[in-house]
Amino acid sequence: MKKWQIIFLLMLIVGTVVILRNNSEERKTFHEEEGYIFGTVFHTKYEWKESLQEEIMTELNAVDASLSMFNPNSIISQINRAEDPTVDSLFEEVYLQSRAISEATGGAFDPTVAPLVNAWGFGFKEGTLPDSVTIDSLLQLVGWQKVELRDGHLWKENKDMVLDFSAIAKGYGADRVGKLFAAKGINNYMIEIGGEIVCKGTNPKGEPWKIGINKPNKDNDAADEELQTILALNDCAMATSGNYRNYFVKDGVKYGHTINPKTGRPIQQSILSSTVVAPTCAMADGFATAFMVVGLEEAKSILANHPELKAYFIYADDNGAQQIWSTGGLNEEKP
Repeated sequence: MKKWQIIFLLMLIVGTVVILRNNSEERKTFHEEEGYIFGTVFHTKYEWKESLQEEIMTELNAVDASLSMFNPNSIISQINRAEDPTVDSLFEEVYLQSRAISEATGGAFDPTVAPLVNAWGFGFKEGTLPDSVTIDSLLQLVGWQKVELRDGHLWKENKDMVLDFSAIAKGYGADRVGKLFAAKGINNYMIEIGGEIVCKGTNPKGEPWKIGINKPNKDNDAADEELQTILALNDCAMATSGNYRNYFVKDGVKYGHTINPKTGRPIQQSILSSTVVAPTCAMADGFATAFMVVGLEEAKSILANHPELKAYFIYADDNGAQQIWSTGGLNEEKP
């Protein structure tokens, strides 16, 4: 074969590879999937060659089978019935992440608080408000130091202790789907489960993902939400916690659904809405809840020791007026 023929052949091969690669890239389009998991709705948008709905559901169903309070056959449901199942890697990972967040927040984040959540009517039981005797009794069932993973099993100091990972499981589920996308080589995606979000790359317009933070107005409904601000996000996760919807009023007193694990009572802090941006959604989810418990000043102190976190708080000042406090590094846009 002559030299010019070899050069021509190589150019032909290179050209063919480029064309095939370009055609493969052109076949990638944004897919939108949604469904129901963990007692809430999830949405995903991702740029890929085909739908991944089945694989997405496989990931989420695995989390549900391990951690969902809504699934009577889940590992956590079995543990809460004082059975002794072998935990899986998902349960262990969330357990360890929860303990780390609890330690970082001085115990403000504590999934063993579930019996008190139920007693106040925010879990799976409803009834009259608990009295001091009931609260003191249930506090004996609360505390991370009273549970421990031992050889694949969860040891509980008291068989009546109940765990609830609802304040971190949705974020963890979003992280799991994000890992699925990363393994596929997907560079542009957004995953949202019950308001907890993981995003990477850009949206269909080629811009950072735009995620709104609602004003904590009790009169807002899902169809008419008013935005406080919009964050432009890329390669991070975001979660928001607030008491402005899930609450009740009795005898003129307002009771929010976030319970302080130390007092056994609904929190009385000034933060109305706690938004955290973090490397993982489980982390953002857990810290957002903890900051509701500790209040604004202690939240600032915790954030000073965790530069990997960013936060946006809407709080009520001494006169009841809504104010904003946020860390640096958040890319805000007007609604």
